[in-house]
Amino acid sequence: MAYKKFAVSPGFQEGGSLFKPEQLAILGSIVGDDAKIELTTFKQLYVEMQDDRIDTVQVQLKEAGLDIQPAGFYTKNLITCNFCRGADDAGLNVAVQLDQAIVGQEVPSPLKIGYAGCALGTSEPLLKDIAVVKMNDVYDIYVGGEAKGIKARLGQLYASGIPEDRIIPLVTRLIAIFQELGKKKEKFSRFVERLTIAELQHMTACGNG
Repeated sequence: MAYKKFAVSPGFQEGGSLFKPEQLAILGSIVGDDAKIELTTFKQLYVEMQDDRIDTVQVQLKEAGLDIQPAGFYTKNLITCNFCRGADDAGLNVAVQLDQAIVGQEVPSPLKIGYAGCALGTSEPLLKDIAVVKMNDVYDIYVGGEAKGIKARLGQLYASGIPEDRIIPLVTRLIAIFQELGKKKEKFSRFVERLTIAELQHMTACGNG
């Protein structure tokens, strides 16, 4: 029997992208005892189960309010803080729209994008491939963070003082450049190092790539 893997996330709410107990209970009851569930570092659960049941199971999970995405070399769901400053001050609406714009796109290497509603950065956004940090009424974007290995590093400042309506165009443009110019299995942090911040800034400013 063939097995296949897919990703499950809880969606957004004030309080962050957290699984509710009832969602986990539903997940376990629907996928069955023969499925394998893996906890990832990007707030998704990977479910591996029999291929012939996946379509039916995914419909049931969506009906339970869970978000279904492909597993593997794709952009992951937005990794957020817990919006402790409140939905409006922390930009929950922006995070929801950004997640919808970026998730599930095929990329050379799995891409993790972080969001923080203030400079405290409790979601550790600067350790993600791309980071969006709300700074009062504008946003800063960082690129090239790396959380794993002996070469772990913080992301570099790519753009600052960005208004709300420019966040999604800039982030999706960065993803498009990575899709076009990234090498197979090349981590985004190495991609940024290879192209340089200056070149990325130029390409997104002029619209060429």
